[in-house]
Formats: sequence, structure tokens, C-alpha cells
Amino acid sequence: MTSIDSRLVAGGLAMVLAAAVACTGTGEGAGRGDDVAEGPDEAAATWRYPGADWERTDPGDAGFDAARLDQLADQAEAAGSTCLVVTRDGVVVDERTWGPVGDGPREAFSVTKSVTSTLVGIAADEGALSLDDPVADHVPEWRDPPSASVTIRNLLSNDSGRHWDLATDYAQMALGAQDKTAFAVGLGQDAPPGEVWAYNNSAIQVLSAVLESATGRPAAEYAEDRLFAPVGMAHTTMGADGAGNTMTFMGLQTTCLDLARFGYLAMRDGAWDGDQVVSTDFVEAATGRSSTPLNAAYGLLWWLNRPGPVVSPLIASAARGGTGTQAGPVVPGAPEDAFWALGFRNQIVAVVPSEGIVAVRLGAPPPEHAPFTQTELTLGVLDALGER
Repeated sequence: MTSIDSRLVAGGLAMVLAAAVACTGTGEGAGRGDDVAEGPDEAAATWRYPGADWERTDPGDAGFDAARLDQLADQAEAAGSTCLVVTRDGVVVDERTWGPVGDGPREAFSVTKSVTSTLVGIAADEGALSLDDPVADHVPEWRDPPSASVTIRNLLSNDSGRHWDLATDYAQMALGAQDKTAFAVGLGQDAPPGEVWAYNNSAIQVLSAVLESATGRPAAEYAEDRLFAPVGMAHTTMGADGAGNTMTFMGLQTTCLDLARFGYLAMRDGAWDGDQVVSTDFVEAATGRSSTPLNAAYGLLWWLNRPGPVVSPLIASAARGGTGTQAGPVVPGAPEDAFWALGFRNQIVAVVPSEGIVAVRLGAPPPEHAPFTQTELTLGVLDALGER
């Protein structure tokens, strides 16, 4: 597996992505222990889903220690957060906002990738594509070896073997390229698919072309129709590059409450108030098991809490770390079923199905003296549960 100097990653991410964004109730019945075979119609009779507004409850009534949630909020504020939301079983338990942005839409960086994953799942459910289709079915430039064998699943798993280096992926593609899709499509193949894991923004941007080819619509339009509108994410949009292509690796403008809906959809195995927005099978593949032996902490553009060799998610959330592996899980002390959508500067959607919890943090990059990664958020919320 290739190795990357973590200092270069940190410096390059911070410089490039900061510039890029300037341019552009209780635990009963919660989690995946529920019998999903009942189907969305029957499940909706017992599961609570927010309408235009969220139902809210007192922390104590949802099993939380309010004082510990206050401590978590203090920690989030010290870390530069603009919003923090904690929900349980589809009900808001705690919501905090700070500063002029508050819970207004803001850049969520690589949280976008988990949205992109869901869009691919929806398209697969509709028969527009299959995860094991060659990308070349939708990107003619890849019809010749060595890229002809790269599948859509490889793009979702980040083991496509497509070219990656720091300067190319961040300075040239993320910041410099006006047509990011064309740039990403035109890169070469470094290794056969399935042999190298790399957090490859350029490869994921190719999914913009795949989705548009498969669905006949730009990914942003498809997202609004098939995902955002059905679950009530009224303040969420996907960004576009200078050529008008939907950005599928970053660019999501959204709020804490909207992302809590997104996390709840994933926790409920793709069901939303009587409708199956994305199939249970796809959500299980994306968030319920590792997609590659190269990184046990990775599903399909979601981060997981599985044991085994893992690549630190700090490369996504805090611009630290490389592709070297360490022993997992990434958040010891959190349940194995926990999973996350993570973005640069510690944009975090934390989902713990076994406890019915979705927690979201958006904001500025936390300072070194006040870290606030997926570890602090997830364990902080779990520690606030009175019964633990």
C-alpha cells in the first residue's frame, strides 16, 4: 500500500480546500436490530420521522444526562462549531448554534461523498446502473486497458487504482481545474483496481459523469428529486465546478438539521416514513461492512468502526494522516455498528444505530487545544446516555 507524508497532506489540504471553499425520544426499538424485513409501510407505523419540523423532547425523557450534553456543547463551542445537533429515534434531543452562521447552510466538504454514495445506490435500485458495471460503460475514455476493469464499486470503495498524488488531487483538480470531471477522467491508472487504497477525490468526481450518464440528469438535480426532497432536506444543495458539473467529492451546502435527516435515513436502512428512498441492501453494503480488506474502516464512501487494519479517517476530517494502516476500530469504546460521514475541518455526521443516535457537528476547524473529531462527538454523546 502506498504511503503519504502526513505533513504534506495536512498542509496541502488546509491550503487547497480553504481556498476552494472561498471560491465556491428513547432508545427503545432503535437501530439495526429492528426487523427491516417488515418493509417501510409497516415500520413507519412505529418509527418517528420529522415532517417539515423536527419533534423535540427533553434530554431526560430520551435517556440523556442534560448536564453531560451541556459539557459536550461547551466542548463543541470551544472547537469552533457553528451548530451541534443530537437526535435519538428521530427526535431532536439537543440543538445548539453559535455565531452568525448558526445552522444556516455551509460547506460540508467530504460529507458530500456519503451523499454521492446514496445517489449511486438510488440509481442502482432504479436499474440505471449496477455497482459492478465497468465505469467505462458511462465514461468512454476508460474503455481501453488499464482502466477498462475499474468498476463503479471500486470508485465507491476508494480502491480504483486511479492516479493519486497530493499535488494532482488537491492543487490541480480540487482547486485548479475548472472542469473537474474532465480533469479526473483524463488521469491515468496507477495500479490495478483492488490493490491500493487511496482517499482519491479525483476518482470520486468521476461519479458525477457516471450518475449523469446513467440517470440522464446532472447529479445535483437527481439528488434534489430522489433524496433531498423525499427526506425534507430543504436547505441542502450540491455544488458545481466551473464547467457546470456537479461536484461529487465536496461542495455540499447544508445544515446540521438537514444532515441529521440524512443520517437518520441511513440508520433506518434507507426507509423514510413509508417510502424506501434507497434499498436496505445498498445501505448495508455502504455502512454495514467493510468494502475492501485494504481498509476495514471504509464502506462505500462512509467511514466505519470495524476492527482490522484501518486507514485513519483524520485524512478526511482533520487533514492529518496518510494511507498507512493502524489497528482498528477508529473509535474504541463506540459500538461496532457506528458509522460516519466525515468532511474536512471536522464536519461530522455520527450514526450509532444500536442506540438510535444521529449527531451532527458543522463548523470551523477545531484548534489543537480543543480537538473535536468523530471520537469526541460520538463518545461524548454516548457518555451522556444515563443508562450507560
